[in-house]
Amino acid sequence: MLTRFNIFIVGTMGWPADDCFKYYLTINKLQYQQMKKQLLFKIGVCMVCATSLLTACTKNNQSTEKKVDPATQISADATQKISDLGFSTDNVRKVGDNYLVEGDIMLTPANLSEVSTSPNLRIAETEQYRTTNLVKNLPRTITVSVSNLPTVYATATANAVSRYNALNLTLKFQVVSSGGSIQIIGFNQGPSGGYITLGSSGFPTSSGNPYNQIQLNTNAQAYGTNPDVGYVTSVIQHEMGHCIGFRHTDYFNRSLSCGGSAVNEGSAGIGAVHIPGTPTKTFDAASFMLACSSGTDRSFNANDVIALNYLY
Repeated sequence: MLTRFNIFIVGTMGWPADDCFKYYLTINKLQYQQMKKQLLFKIGVCMVCATSLLTACTKNNQSTEKKVDPATQISADATQKISDLGFSTDNVRKVGDNYLVEGDIMLTPANLSEVSTSPNLRIAETEQYRTTNLVKNLPRTITVSVSNLPTVYATATANAVSRYNALNLTLKFQVVSSGGSIQIIGFNQGPSGGYITLGSSGFPTSSGNPYNQIQLNTNAQAYGTNPDVGYVTSVIQHEMGHCIGFRHTDYFNRSLSCGGSAVNEGSAGIGAVHIPGTPTKTFDAASFMLACSSGTDRSFNANDVIALNYLY
């Protein structure tokens, strides 16, 4: 009845019934499309809000859950102890339970708890030989052995021992086939962070024994595929220096040998002992205990010899 009434009214207006029905359908179709657009718009807004919320949560998670390299995850307590001992805290790496500092010095947990009683030897204003523990019970002979390394490393070890013994110190060295007090072994590790470790060792124990191990890098990028004997000799000579208590000559300012900006860890000059007869105003950039290698055969210079004789 309602339909007929509508048709009658339209008919009296001059519109055919069929046209009226089409118009009715058109109106409903337009209303449907408008409702559909509104619904899609609302759904879109909800999706944008949900995405924004999810993104915000993800960013917050990233800020509190950063990935950390276990090798560089050093506790604040350990970092403070390393600094208190006067070592650079830059690029410290965790190696097992130990800490590799300044590129080649291995500090044990026991080292971090020790208080040094040895002197700081000062030669000139910018060259210092800081020591930790020293080898005791002198005169004394320290045995050195090489395990499972190519001939060039054994030859370089013999050369390094000869260089020390030529100084006629109260501390002497002797090469043995195995089981030395200092054992030289190899490891294979490529560059990291723009640097490559040539070797590493540590310091004497509190009881007065030398550090018992020197590690040499057998990676081809360390010494090349055909290592130069003189170069390897100087590295072993340097690591033996750590084993008997020598710090890096430029520990207070590594830029002297490594380049870059000068960095002072804050302990340079404290308790330093100037050795009579040595210069006070110049820096000899050829010390065997400089932190970074020049890639050449670098043996003892005159000031190194004075420092070694002062201690041993």
